Amino acid sequence: MSNLPQFVIVLRVHWACEVLTFWLVLALVAVAPANAQERNLAPGFKAIAPDARIAIMPTDIELFEVSAGGLLEPKADWTEAATRHFKAALVERKKSFGAATVELTERDQDEVAEINALHAAVARSIAAHHFGLGFLRLPTKDDKLDWSMGEAVRIIKDKTGANYALFTWMRDSYASSERIAATVLLALLGVGLAPGGAQIGYASLVDLNTGQVLWFNHLMRGMGDLREADKAKETLEALLAQFPALK
Repeated sequence: MSNLPQFVIVLRVHWACEVLTFWLVLALVAVAPANAQERNLAPGFKAIAPDARIAIMPTDIELFEVSAGGLLEPKADWTEAATRHFKAALVERKKSFGAATVELTERDQDEVAEINALHAAVARSIAAHHFGLGFLRLPTKDDKLDWSMGEAVRIIKDKTGANYALFTWMRDSYASSERIAATVLLALLGVGLAPGGAQIGYASLVDLNTGQVLWFNHLMRGMGDLREADKAKETLEALLAQFPALK
């Protein structure tokens, strides 16, 4: 756990890069493939087993304010509110899964914190190399959702007795008043400047026996507000769209 703070810093740097990627993709007007629904599922996986048990992992979530200069500044109070709203929405949403669900104790959550960080890294790779622009696709994957978190997830099964784990990851940023003013001013001068706010999220259903990512979805958009309960609920619904049903 001693290396975790450094790892968190690295993740924040990656998040800043993801915001830049977001505006690049938006500028290129990337179009989702027609078989988007099939792309969300691993080969051979169609639905959740009727007697399945799903471990609901704590959401990895953080909110930022975009300064006038475009820097991302963490906002603890925003993150606290978003965590509360998103968790409430997830508690309500899991009732529709059709399968039994279980949550980790606070002590167990601390023990699996690095697994949540591992999910962030794997999810980022999936978003970039499976759903990203064509030149980022990996030929070895044959355009299939073929990703794994490995044996590290077995500890979740040991602690909960679950068959699957649902991981969620969210980052959201909002332009400060100074950033908005700078954007407007530069626009009047004929200089284009992206406002900077972006909402990016990942959700993964993982097989706890094999570590395989069975289902994956992601958000990359310039709308939404996790600081408000109703909008946090809308974000969760969008993130869990096409969540696999029971057999």
